[in-house]
Amino acid sequence: MALFDLSLDELRDYRSESAEPEDFDDFWAATLAEARTHDLDARFEPVDSGLSTVRVLDVTFAGYGGHPVKGWLTLPADADEPLPLVVQFLGYGGGRGLPHEHLLWASTGRAHFLMDTRGQGSAWGGGGGTPDPVGAGPAYPGFMTRGVDAPENYYYRRVYTDAVRAIEAARSHPLTDARRTVALGASQGGGITLAVGGLVPDLVAVAPDVPFLVDFPRGTTLTDRHPYREVGLFLQTHRDRTADVMRTLSYFDGVHFAARGRAPALFSTALEDRTCPPSTVFAAFNAWAHEDKRIEVYDFNDHEGGGPFQEQTKLRWLRAYA
Repeated sequence: MALFDLSLDELRDYRSESAEPEDFDDFWAATLAEARTHDLDARFEPVDSGLSTVRVLDVTFAGYGGHPVKGWLTLPADADEPLPLVVQFLGYGGGRGLPHEHLLWASTGRAHFLMDTRGQGSAWGGGGGTPDPVGAGPAYPGFMTRGVDAPENYYYRRVYTDAVRAIEAARSHPLTDARRTVALGASQGGGITLAVGGLVPDLVAVAPDVPFLVDFPRGTTLTDRHPYREVGLFLQTHRDRTADVMRTLSYFDGVHFAARGRAPALFSTALEDRTCPPSTVFAAFNAWAHEDKRIEVYDFNDHEGGGPFQEQTKLRWLRAYA
């Protein structure tokens, strides 16, 4: 499909109609406070990855509910002092995979922490290792409607909390410099990046690429692609639940986290992206609170976005921050 969303001029002025809950800040403050009642218990175990230019540590830390969450910390092999830290979040359905799949950021001389996504890790890549021990009510297959009956039960409450704790865990290692922490990710990882950008006040930069989990009122009605479509298919069956579902989703909408963004930001979008429509990305970009922000637009790309071109752009952009 060619262009299907608003024109680029309209996108630059677009604002989401997602209604922010009055208790949004209180909800997240209470959620994170509860998570921090559990000892972070970050453990870093060296692994024999077969790689000679980097050191890889198998990480376990306590996320939401004190549940164990996995990650990889990859360091340049000769690291002997604290390094700028890049914390990365994964796209929908993927897991942390194997260490050799993720070498870009350590190759720049930075520390790289990759968080596994609970309950995911079987759709692409080398797999995941973090279960989600929390049950949920009836849901459409996938993750978008798990626990959607109430914000307190929603799946992404756990994931976003894990992500904040992942940053805390990564910063606890002596070879990472907490003062120079960057968060980034693509698609679902971009949406999680927006969340931590609004919840962690002292990041030095964020880079959400083609972010998912943004502007739910538009995303769930504009595109017929998964994962947004999972919500519509759930509501095809649960016809009387639309208002309740949209209320739950509003607590997890990247637009509202963007309004609290306190770090410089580099976004990207693709104008033929039917998975994460460009208007939803611009909704977050236009709401991003920090004045130092830019967005890369890829005119003829779908959800692959800028791919290696965007990676190159990030490599150059981050030199100014970490």
